[in-house]
Amino acid sequence: MIEKALSEGDIDLVTTLHGEEKVSFVVLMQPRGRQDELLRALDDVALGQLEEAVHEREADGGSAGTTADQALEHTLERLHAAGSEAVGHVVADNPLGILRTVVEDTGADEVIVLTSPHFVEEFFHRDWASRARHKVGVPVLKLFAHDS
Repeated sequence: MIEKALSEGDIDLVTTLHGEEKVSFVVLMQPRGRQDELLRALDDVALGQLEEAVHEREADGGSAGTTADQALEHTLERLHAAGSEAVGHVVADNPLGILRTVVEDTGADEVIVLTSPHFVEEFFHRDWASRARHKVGVPVLKLFAHDS
């Protein structure tokens, strides 16, 4: 589960986690929407990224669906270029239910939640990884995304 396009560093990380073992990915893109603005603002303040927070809020005026589709496509292309099998979907509603269904249908061994730090959500265990651990029935690995 991701919330933005994976960087080259992210691709290197997830494709080498299991050494030479053959792995495939089902990528669920859960873009952060307007409902998360307050939490994102608090996270930005906690990280000392005040100027970036202002610009991010200004840039959010675009179509979130199109941006999510483009980010997912970009991520899948990078995974394929790295030699991995990968498919993906943008999920807007019930992401944890969809995640559980994907795990059950594919027989997944683990879930990787690759996200930016969200200190407020993590403190209250409301982040995706914490919530997924109670839903999916397989190990959930939480990784922090690279900036670029």
